[in-house]
Amino acid sequence: MSAEETGDRPRRWIVWRQDDNGNRFEVNRYESRADADEVAATMEARGHKQIYWVAEV
Repeated sequence: MSAEETGDRPRRWIVWRQDDNGNRFEVNRYESRADADEVAATMEARGHKQIYWVAEV
């Protein structure tokens, strides 16, 4: 069922993570860029070797 069919707003922003071995993983999807940016910044601030970024679906 699509977002239009359920009445939900589409989750247009993805937070991605790349580990120190170059593997990439989708962390989660968000409705707003601001929410996705906040999550990526929080995870990045933890100081691990992973890289986090936000991309539009």
